[in-house]
Amino acid sequence: MGKDVIIACDFDSAEKTFAFLDKFTGKKPFVKIGMELYYAEGPSIVKEIKKRGHKIFLDLKLHDIPNTVKKSMAVLSRLDVDMTNLHAAGTKRMMQAAIEGLTRPDGTRPMLIAVTQLTSTDQESMENDLLIKAPIDEVVMHYASCASEAGLDGVVCSPLEAGKVHDRCGKNFVTVTPGVRFADGDIGDQKRVMTPAEANKIGSDYIVVGRPITAADDPVAAYERCCKEFIG
Repeated sequence: MGKDVIIACDFDSAEKTFAFLDKFTGKKPFVKIGMELYYAEGPSIVKEIKKRGHKIFLDLKLHDIPNTVKKSMAVLSRLDVDMTNLHAAGTKRMMQAAIEGLTRPDGTRPMLIAVTQLTSTDQESMENDLLIKAPIDEVVMHYASCASEAGLDGVVCSPLEAGKVHDRCGKNFVTVTPGVRFADGDIGDQKRVMTPAEANKIGSDYIVVGRPITAADDPVAAYERCCKEFIG
């Protein structure tokens, strides 16, 4: 499994998305379509970006009763995305139902990963807002173990936890890590962050990078810099 940089296309319209993607005349980057863009444009935006030759991480973070998630994943499986996700907090039963729904009649399915704790969550907010008193590292590792036991391919986690996730769940259990910023960049509203080079050293398999690329004066150059720092 090779490492890769995923660009978070956090735009609110197809027009803005394609204006951005049109800048990439060479290598077609792996892109993340999140809630903002998907809710604005629907499944058509996924199909069009796929048609252009991009790999897609559909980041909708499903979290509902198992049957609803199973049926929803069955619909998403028809979009031919490469990766999608859900919240590990939905329980093993929900995660197992998601795999059942996501698996196509021919046995294939997109990669399925689970969100452990959002990178905007820190120990204080987890304890005060969620009433989870255990150390955040322990919570992330427990959620990762549950995802692995449910048959998922990996987790979304902070790059600070990627190495520990591999230690707990194995080197083939994928770590997808947002919260990555250049050393000279603004960390925004993320609280647990790391540079691309640091994420590589600690064991991230995929890094998700948004504003450091999408808001850059030269997005292609920023993407290439990110790939060089992370992949080498």
